[in-house]
Amino acid sequence: MTVTFIIVSAIVFSLLLAAIPNIIFLLAWLGSKIFNYSLPYPPFGWSALALVVLCWMILAYGVIFGRFRLTINNLTYENALIPKSFDGYRLVHISDLHLSTFDDRPQQLKRFVDSINAQNPDLICFTGDLTTFGVKEAAPHTETLKQLHAKDEIISILGNHDFAIYAHQLDNKGKLDAVCQLDTFERQDLGWILLRNGHHILNRGNDSITIIGVDNISSRGQGFETINSGDLQKAMQGTGGFRILLTHDPSHWRGEVLPQTDIPLTLSGHTHAGQIRIFGKNLSDLMFKESAGIYREGTQTLYVNIGLGCTLPIRLNAPAEITVITLRSTEN
Repeated sequence: MTVTFIIVSAIVFSLLLAAIPNIIFLLAWLGSKIFNYSLPYPPFGWSALALVVLCWMILAYGVIFGRFRLTINNLTYENALIPKSFDGYRLVHISDLHLSTFDDRPQQLKRFVDSINAQNPDLICFTGDLTTFGVKEAAPHTETLKQLHAKDEIISILGNHDFAIYAHQLDNKGKLDAVCQLDTFERQDLGWILLRNGHHILNRGNDSITIIGVDNISSRGQGFETINSGDLQKAMQGTGGFRILLTHDPSHWRGEVLPQTDIPLTLSGHTHAGQIRIFGKNLSDLMFKESAGIYREGTQTLYVNIGLGCTLPIRLNAPAEITVITLRSTEN
């Protein structure tokens, strides 16, 4: 379905591009009749053909090469609440695997997994959307995913797609069953810690930091509302000290995290940067106030990872992302 959508979209876009030189020719031709001058058509026809060819070349690049380009972004996060024993702690943030992305090129998922492991992470945080339509997408990639390794844990949450809301062939019970199957897959088959409106404490000696994780929460006013199954107040109950929140949709940060909590660091995904970036602008900027990279307000920080997989099998100048966050303590 996604490939068909891209082909149909490419045809429509090609026709629109081809129409531009022809419309210009038509206007110029009318002018030539009024002012009595000769106007040859071939330059306009060749321009139309060139635009169509360029369109298809760009799309072909995005499908064949662009969706598997990978960037590794390194950043240092400083906070006085980080205990000294966690100074230098390496957290790898990944998101939006959408495993059907790799069905035709499974070796690319293996390359991504190797790149994540090469960062020598203390902790891997996955901020949701393991699949696009259901857990069946994950089965062929189980052994590859089991190769992911962190010194401490791999912690994950569920994104909007993980709730099978786009699996329209399923009724409500079928969707609930699909979520249960995915839950079991991540916990038992992969051995990940799946946080569903809960938290996990990481200890080093007498010190600790807390990872909070919520099911998908989409806030009104930006993005697109999908499913709201998260309960942040429940997830953070009893927590203190330095906390990191994993929440799939970055709109949740401005909708609830900023006005109602003092959580220092929030990690999200979901946007994919729109999978297209033009002149430094993300397509997702049209819908999200925070759509890619780092954002700060007061003492609170959000990082939006643009994902490793795709909902449509194409990326243009918005490569898959691994984020390496090194924690630094500024505690006196």
